Amino acid sequence: MSQNESFEQDSAQHGEERGAPKRTEDLSSPGETGFDPYTEAIESERTAAPEGYLAENPPVIPDLPQTFSSAPFPDHAFPGHDPLIPDEPTYRPLFQSFTQPEIIAPTRIPHLGHLCLLAVLAIFGLLCASFVIWAGMHYRLFGVSTLDMATTEVHYAMGSEAVLYLTTFGACLFIFPLVWGQGFFAGLHWNAATALRLRWRLFGAAAFCILLAIIDGVALPGPTHAPIDKLFSTTGAAWLMFTFGVTFAPFFEEITFRGFLLPALATAWDWSIEQATGKPAPPLDANGNPQWSLFAMVLASVLTSLPFALIHVEQQGHAWGPFILLIAVSLVLCGVRLRARSLAASVVVHATYNFLLFSAMAFSTGGFRHLDKM
Repeated sequence: MSQNESFEQDSAQHGEERGAPKRTEDLSSPGETGFDPYTEAIESERTAAPEGYLAENPPVIPDLPQTFSSAPFPDHAFPGHDPLIPDEPTYRPLFQSFTQPEIIAPTRIPHLGHLCLLAVLAIFGLLCASFVIWAGMHYRLFGVSTLDMATTEVHYAMGSEAVLYLTTFGACLFIFPLVWGQGFFAGLHWNAATALRLRWRLFGAAAFCILLAIIDGVALPGPTHAPIDKLFSTTGAAWLMFTFGVTFAPFFEEITFRGFLLPALATAWDWSIEQATGKPAPPLDANGNPQWSLFAMVLASVLTSLPFALIHVEQQGHAWGPFILLIAVSLVLCGVRLRARSLAASVVVHATYNFLLFSAMAFSTGGFRHLDKM
């Protein structure tokens, strides 16, 4: 008997012992017949099993080991590592500006550059006002022929200021929206809705400024014949001063000092500290307003109040009392502007304060008919 015949005989004997039927398929060519020896062996085992055997003796599937993990390395190998969060790449792209957006610091406006641009536009407005004064003196309007006469004549004084304000304001309305990419009043954080919502508090702030004026007048009275008193020469001139002081003056002065100068100085201080310490600029608030440090706001308020008082000190005869009062009122206006985040709020306080002052003067002089009682 050959070796192959002996192997076939042993296989047949084992199959008969298990009760399996004899297989007559040819094992030499599974690809042609579709026969799979492994599958057929399992099927033969199931066929050979007696009825009910599998129900009483279900196959046992071994459990996976407890240490099995789909991660290539165990979590304890890297403390603090979360396998669900991908690690950041340890390399930096060669052209990062093309693969990642550039981080741009928030634009805080207005800043010192915008303040310088305003100064240039104001010089243009001053030239226009000077031309108007020269033309008036040339034609001897209101009987004025010299510059000294023009400085004390109410039409020249108020008219030249109106030309200065309107010319500069018109240029600002055209140029600054192009520079800022937004409207002029939006760039200055006008926020009229905030001023309307806080109107009663703003009237209270104006009344507080009047109280400061009363205390200052008692403690440090001004001169009896200040240069500004010469502008109240007639009843008509007094009412013109009243109208100008309640409308033009507070509007344009607030734009200059609390709209441009105050935020520019606060931004300049914080920017210098950021450059020295390497700290990033704070983001803008929900309304797009810059956020300044407390020291920057205090310093900017003081530095803003000094020139605000200086431009009025000549009209008050260089007296200390009115000068200190103007600084105190300016600090209140700066506080309102910074607290309310609204330039319109400081304009309301300024206009209300002037209105109360002129109303008191009009009441004491009988509607400016008795100017000798001023």
